[in-house]
Amino acid sequence: MNMAMPFSISADAPPAQLRLSGVMRLAKLLFGTPLNAALTLVFGGLLVVTVPAIMRWAVMDAVLFDPDPKACRAATGACWSFIYTKSGQLLFGIYPLDERWRPATVCLMILALLAWSVRPASWTPRLLAVWVAALALIFWLMGGGCGLTEVPTSSWGGLPVTLILTVVAIGVAFPVSILLALARRSTMPVLRTAAVILIESVRGLPLLSILFVASIMMPLFLPEALLPDKFTRALVALTVFAAAYLAEVVRGGLQAIPKGQYEAAAALGLPFWRTQYLVILPQAIRIAIPALANTIIVMIKNTSLVLVVGLFDLISSGKAALADPEWPSPAAETFLFIGAIFFALSFSFARFADFLERRGPAAH
Repeated sequence: MNMAMPFSISADAPPAQLRLSGVMRLAKLLFGTPLNAALTLVFGGLLVVTVPAIMRWAVMDAVLFDPDPKACRAATGACWSFIYTKSGQLLFGIYPLDERWRPATVCLMILALLAWSVRPASWTPRLLAVWVAALALIFWLMGGGCGLTEVPTSSWGGLPVTLILTVVAIGVAFPVSILLALARRSTMPVLRTAAVILIESVRGLPLLSILFVASIMMPLFLPEALLPDKFTRALVALTVFAAAYLAEVVRGGLQAIPKGQYEAAAALGLPFWRTQYLVILPQAIRIAIPALANTIIVMIKNTSLVLVVGLFDLISSGKAALADPEWPSPAAETFLFIGAIFFALSFSFARFADFLERRGPAAH
């Protein structure tokens, strides 16, 4: 007697049977239990009610490219023409209008470097040198000098500020966090105590308070000649905050390494730093990839908090654009546009972390 399952199919089954089997499996997944059937019906009903209304607002009744503000005032749908018309201000903030090619170039450079850096073939020692040279070029393009019109950091804004803060803060904080994690696990009491005090002090404070200290308190203690600008102070605050949180994530990965790994490295005669570089840290970081990805994604979104100290990130640029009295202040469309940018950055990094997590065991 053939005891095969009723939905099992052979490798050479015709396409029609494959499609039928797929439909039946989907039906079983959606309606296989009373709870699944109830949830399917509830969410299906919500989609039937909401999707047509959203489509009418976002597409059919929307104003897409008409630069006339009156068209948005008369429309019943979304005002995407505001995003189209104000895209320069939304993306680059209050940067001088005739110099906006510079922040546009900076954004393209950073995104291109990020896309190039995620390729395993690019993971060579020269990658660090490329990034250092690129960041020097980026700060020159944004700030000017040496043939370009000087633009102070107080006039920087929009997407370049978000990208620079994200890349520099996380790029500097990650190696610092590794040193802090190793220091916290050190057998030397002074080094361990200093690392614990730094990490716990920073982790015990909200990021907003650290930004306020950097922006408001530092000018009270430093003379004007030694005081860095507001952008640099915010960048240092974000870096210190990210380093403290990433240090605890790395320390969790270090604690997961079996003691035998240390003993095997010692038996081979490897010194401390070679043991960490060749044996311990690659395994610890691989273990900590999910937590590292989560912390870094949170830091990407935390860059929006610099608006409280007067820096024009994406959200600040959006608020400034909405203040134009000629337009009907389409806040929903503006923040959907800004949210889409943050989602693209966060989702892209999450997919990269997923790639690293899947690649790790195969490379081990």
